[in-house]
Amino acid sequence: MTLWINKELGSNYNIKPIRRLMKLVGVSSLIRRKRKGYKKHIPEQVGENILNREFKAEKPNEKWLTYVTEFKVSGTTTKLYLSAIIDLFDNSVVAHKLGTSNNNPLVFETYDLAILNNPDAKPIFHSDRGYQYTSRTFKHKLDIQGSIQSMSRVGRCIDNGPMEGFFGIIKSEMYYLNKYNDIEVLKNDIDNYINFYNNGRYQTKLKGLSPIEYRKQA
Repeated sequence: MTLWINKELGSNYNIKPIRRLMKLVGVSSLIRRKRKGYKKHIPEQVGENILNREFKAEKPNEKWLTYVTEFKVSGTTTKLYLSAIIDLFDNSVVAHKLGTSNNNPLVFETYDLAILNNPDAKPIFHSDRGYQYTSRTFKHKLDIQGSIQSMSRVGRCIDNGPMEGFFGIIKSEMYYLNKYNDIEVLKNDIDNYINFYNNGRYQTKLKGLSPIEYRKQA
């Protein structure tokens, strides 16, 4: 909040007065909720944990993380799934896709879009052991591009911590603040939030810049 106010107003306020003002008007952060686990499956192939929690990258497209999370539509049994890929260099979302099924096409199309936007990228590509990522078809796609597959260990969600953190952010800052009865409204809000996250959500660890601003400086 301090970064946003200073950047938008061209000011240089300290974090302490901003915190006091937020408290006075009742503005506070929300604690993100834990996700539910997925059913076990027999993988076709499994990658090693090459990333090994080395979450710092020296250049764009060096290390990508991916995951799929779900959003529920109130009053229905409908679920919306978000598949996203983030770059550890600047925390930007390099690609995302939305769908009503957590299936192979959702994941495959997300990766294809990321490569379309970054055709020369050959990153370490880290995921959990979801059935889409352990399929031979997906491994073949990685091999064709020259990407190096990396996977979290069983029961170690922290191995994909920044990706889990991003989904926690979008749910706390957008999804949990609203009640969604219309899937199209939810889709639109997710797309808009990711655009805001990439271009307008300033981060201290990015020297007060948004992910895309930081990426462009590189």
